[in-house]
Amino acid sequence: MTISPLEYSAASHPGLMRDNNEDCFLSRPEQGLWLVADGMGGHEAGEVASALVRDTIERETKNNPNISLLDSIQQAHATILTSAAQGIGAPGMGSTVVALKSNSEKYQVAWVGDSRAYLWTPSHGGGRLEQLSVDHSYVQMLVETGAIRPEDAEFHPEKNIITQCLGMQELAQVRVDVVEHQWQKDQWILLCSDGLTDEINDKAISQILSEAQDCLAAVDQLLHAALTNGGRDNITLQIIESPLRENYTAKGFAQWVPYLTGKAQLDAWIFGASLVLLLSLLLYVMNL
Repeated sequence: MTISPLEYSAASHPGLMRDNNEDCFLSRPEQGLWLVADGMGGHEAGEVASALVRDTIERETKNNPNISLLDSIQQAHATILTSAAQGIGAPGMGSTVVALKSNSEKYQVAWVGDSRAYLWTPSHGGGRLEQLSVDHSYVQMLVETGAIRPEDAEFHPEKNIITQCLGMQELAQVRVDVVEHQWQKDQWILLCSDGLTDEINDKAISQILSEAQDCLAAVDQLLHAALTNGGRDNITLQIIESPLRENYTAKGFAQWVPYLTGKAQLDAWIFGASLVLLLSLLLYVMNL
């Protein structure tokens, strides 16, 4: 097993129904920090709120490498409140956040709102997708109280109503939920705004991740699927790979395999067979 620097891929798109993007993301592998923030508050205000979250958490983590995600997120909440009072952005602006802090052995995920974190663990013939975060939303509250079944939450008409966000003026402090786990080999963590999960469900996400050759292809295919299914909101996502890799050499070869069918093994077979035929043809020409 090899311990390597974390690899990642990220993308953000305004979607097909909006002319601005209130989402933003941060990728700072040198700090072991990644996040996705989804702003709200109308044109410009939402963009300001999510940017304040990104910049505050990055600054706090850089100035104090030992700071917890919980504390840096609380500081981002305070920054939005202070900025709005000073006329930066607009009163009532806010933002969700889901953030990852990682080292070579373990990771911590923290969130506020309904932007999500998923853990993907590959296995022979597929893999397992686990939602690490729990939405701070009205529908999730209905699920937890037994008012609706979990399988009904996806189609509930009020599924986008969140119960808290950064910048909520009624809250001096937000409730930041945190999970911490040990990295396992070849795992991926997906961070995303609800623009992704509103368009493709967990089963579709799992299928795409199981067939993707690497995190770059996975991000491209997830974004394409969300846009194909409607792209009604801003879409932002990141995939961060575990530093523990057992198949590092094979993964390096896979990065050279072109995207043909979307199935990694079949693409590798076609690519390998083509190389063999090309080499045979070259040897034949040289012997003429």
